[in-house]
Amino acid sequence: MTRETYNSKETFELGYELGKKAKAGEIYRLEGDLGVGKTVFTQGFAKGLGIEEPINSPTFTIVQEYNEGRIPLYHFDVYRIADVDEMDEIGYEEYFFSDGVCLIEWASLVEEIMPEDAIYISIKKDLSKGFDYRLIQIDGKVM
Repeated sequence: MTRETYNSKETFELGYELGKKAKAGEIYRLEGDLGVGKTVFTQGFAKGLGIEEPINSPTFTIVQEYNEGRIPLYHFDVYRIADVDEMDEIGYEEYFFSDGVCLIEWASLVEEIMPEDAIYISIKKDLSKGFDYRLIQIDGKVM
């Protein structure tokens, strides 16, 4: 599925739509350059899960847990991971194979531990279509 958004509100709303459909055990790989809107998308996704608390990128903690929604959200930002073994140290399998949903920013940096059925989301800018334009590609089984 390919979607185009023309402002951050639309990017948020697409995240919201996917969050409302998300199911326990799903893993979402979120890719895109710095400043492309991954956090805005994630904020919408969390809202779709019924999470009301503020969502920020967990760059310095690697994973942030949100348990107040209809299912838990485990929001990873692996941008600063130097070695995939660091994921073992934080016990990634407990998150990946849990009753929650995982959303992983920069997932390509830990490609070797990504399950085959993870849902891939790519967000890209195209300045020729406007500063706030985003092309969002979603690959994988989204209910």
